[in-house]
Amino acid sequence: MKILLVEDELKVVTVLKKGFEEEEYAVDVAFDGKTGHLMSLSNQYDIIVLDISLPIFNGYELCELIRRRNVHVPILMLTALGTTDNKVEALNLGADDYVVKPFEFKELLARVRALTRRANPDYGPTLLQADNLELNTLTKVVRSGDTQISLTAREFSLLELLLQHKNEVLSRTYIAEQVWALNFDTGTNVVDVYINYLRNKIDKPFKRRLIQTVVGMGYSLRDSE
Repeated sequence: MKILLVEDELKVVTVLKKGFEEEEYAVDVAFDGKTGHLMSLSNQYDIIVLDISLPIFNGYELCELIRRRNVHVPILMLTALGTTDNKVEALNLGADDYVVKPFEFKELLARVRALTRRANPDYGPTLLQADNLELNTLTKVVRSGDTQISLTAREFSLLELLLQHKNEVLSRTYIAEQVWALNFDTGTNVVDVYINYLRNKIDKPFKRRLIQTVVGMGYSLRDSE
């Protein structure tokens, strides 16, 4: 998931960017309305988190510009302006939700997740499976039969990606872009390292080989033979 954060307060940007990235979101930041508009034109985002009081032109104007292009990306307003009139104006211009500062990050995160779920109702099944391995995308629980498997956030994201593309061959470049939100550097072996971490947790203890190496192409997750 990719977020465009348009906010001019550096402290707020620092906190939100760190929080979202810890939840495995990729975050682009714009510090004024004009830059935010240009970034929304040149990139595709799953959600835009937008302050109202911005330099050059404000959040109301940016929201209106985005909606004029008939772009339906969810927009969440995040602002210190909390009057009913402020909220009504934002919603009338096309915002999907409105959070008033100060706020709890966990509430903001829940609202972001709710908006992206509504925007992508067919984003994917709740339960992903291969053999007797199960990954629940809502509870974040991974099991093999009756055994619960403990994964780090990055390992979970990697396994989720492999299960979403079960039986497909995924290149290292694609995996790096999806899980780490970065351009793949052929000089790094981070993908191979994390594949090995996963194998040590979901394959070796159960004497099977779900994750398979496709030489010269990448990796594939398949039911064990």
